[in-house]
Amino acid sequence: MSIIDTNIAINLVNNDEDIKADITLVTLAEFPPIKGYSRFEGRIIYPNQDDLNLVVSLQEKLRAKGSMQGFADLLIAAICINRNEELHTADRDFDEIAKISDLKIRKH
Repeated sequence: MSIIDTNIAINLVNNDEDIKADITLVTLAEFPPIKGYSRFEGRIIYPNQDDLNLVVSLQEKLRAKGSMQGFADLLIAAICINRNEELHTADRDFDEIAKISDLKIRKH
């Protein structure tokens, strides 16, 4: 299974398409209508302590390079990394995170 970023979820809902991929709590918070979307068949993945610890570690590495990222993107990335899931996104901010981590990205 893969995880989709909020921008992908919004596009799929707007196009009335099936969503079989998972989302994170971040996407649910950013786009609450997905909760009631009848064609959403994935899971909502909630962060755990390992994810939060990884967020800090990722930000420390990014800060050292001068390219800090926002908490929401870091949390999505940490969830994907810790679960060995590929992130589907159109967001270029994840490129910087992928450079310093094991984040797997599929661009749309």
